[in-house]
This record gives sequence, structure tokens and C-alpha cells, in this order.
Amino acid sequence: MLLVVSIAVLAVGTFAFRFAGPALRSRITFPPQVTKLLETASVVLLAALVVTSGLMEDGVLAGVARPTGVLVGGLLAWYKAPFAVAVVGAAGTAAVLRLFGLP
Repeated sequence: MLLVVSIAVLAVGTFAFRFAGPALRSRITFPPQVTKLLETASVVLLAALVVTSGLMEDGVLAGVARPTGVLVGGLLAWYKAPFAVAVVGAAGTAAVLRLFGLP
């Protein structure tokens, strides 16, 4: 029962956040400096997430294959490859490196 209640609370909270964005967009304005800061902060947060999940596994370095796969996926995305191509390229790179015995 606790699990169902937790899921319901999270679902309502997620819906509230998603609804609040468009509903409050025209009512709240930020100064241009704050808007630029928020845009930069979102990029930095996403980059930190990629670096953390791409380089670490269980609190230690993940080896060579995973960071190389993340690098290949990032390069493909940088060169505007379709999302599926970037994901398959990253996964394929990591898989081939692991096939050759690299961790």
C-alpha cells in the first residue's frame, strides 16, 4: 500500500510541476541575467550527470570501455547524428572494447 501511495504522490507532483511551467510562464518574468544563468546551470548540471554516470560505477572509475562509449556518443551528437545512431554508436563502441577485454 505504501508503494502505491508513494507512486501516486510522485505522479501528482510530477503533473503539478509539468502544469506549473506553461501556466506560470506568462505571469513570472526573470531578468535577462537570471535567464542566462539558469540556461547555463542546466547545461552544467546535464554535463555533470553525463560525466558522473559515464566515468563512475559503484563509486570507482568504470574502466576504459564506458567512457570511450560516452565520448563516441557525445561526438556523434555533436555532429548532429540522429539520437538512435548516437546511442547505438556509444553502446557498440563500449561492447567492442569489452569484447577485446578492456574493462
